Amino acid sequence: MRLRIIGPGRAGRSLGEALEAAGWSVAGWLGRGEPCSDAAAGVDLLVIATPDASIAEVAAAVEPVASTVVAHLSGSRGLDVLRSHPRRAAIHPLVSLPEPALGAERLRGGAWFAVAGDPLARRVVDDLGGRAFEVADSARAAYHAAACIASNHLVALLGQVARVGEVAGVPLDAYLDLVRTTVESVASLGPAAALTGPVARGDWETIAHHLAALPEDERPAYEAMADLAARLVAVPAAETAP
Repeated sequence: MRLRIIGPGRAGRSLGEALEAAGWSVAGWLGRGEPCSDAAAGVDLLVIATPDASIAEVAAAVEPVASTVVAHLSGSRGLDVLRSHPRRAAIHPLVSLPEPALGAERLRGGAWFAVAGDPLARRVVDDLGGRAFEVADSARAAYHAAACIASNHLVALLGQVARVGEVAGVPLDAYLDLVRTTVESVASLGPAAALTGPVARGDWETIAHHLAALPEDERPAYEAMADLAARLVAVPAAETAP
C-alpha cells in the first residue's frame, strides 16, 4: 500500500513512520506552499495532516482520483471538508504525538483511533495493530472535546500541580506516581468509585483550608475541579466552596 502525506508535522510524520514500519510505502511528503494538485495520483491513500482550519482548502486544491482515499487526521472535523473526493475518510489517533519517533511508537502500540468513511481507514488501524471506533460527523466535536479534556486539560492541571507543589517545596515528580495510580483506579473502578479526598468524604473544612492556602490566581481552577468532583458523588456544587 502506498500513501502520500500533506503536512509533515508531528502527526503526519508520526503516522507516516508508523505505517512505513508496518509495511506501507510513503510516496512523499508535501509541506506548506508546495503544489499539491496531483497529490492523490499514484497512491492508495492521501493523508491531509494540516491544521484543522486548512483541511478543506487543501482538499479542494487536490485533483480527485477515483481510486484514492483522501483522509484527514482531525478529531473535530467531519467528512464534509473532503467533499470533492469520491473516497474519503477520517482517521484520528486518540493518542498524544509530541514528536515523530515517539508518536510512531505509540501509534503501533495498540492505540485507539476514531474513524469514519471509507473502509480503508480501518485497514490503516488494523495494520498498525490499533483499535478502531466509529464517530459520526455530528458527534465529532463532542468526541474531540472529551479528548482535549483527557489530554490537554490534564497537562494544564498538572502544570497547576507543579506550581502549587512548588509553594510547598515539593517537586512535580513526587506527585506523578499518585497520578498514575489514580488513572489505574479510574480504569478498574470508574470515575465515581475511584474518587477519594475531601470532596468524596464531605470534608468542607479541609477544602476551605486549601483555598485559603492557595495563591489567589490558583483558586478558580481548584474550585472548578472541586465542583466537578462533587458531581461524581452527587454533592451540590455550592458546598465545595464554603
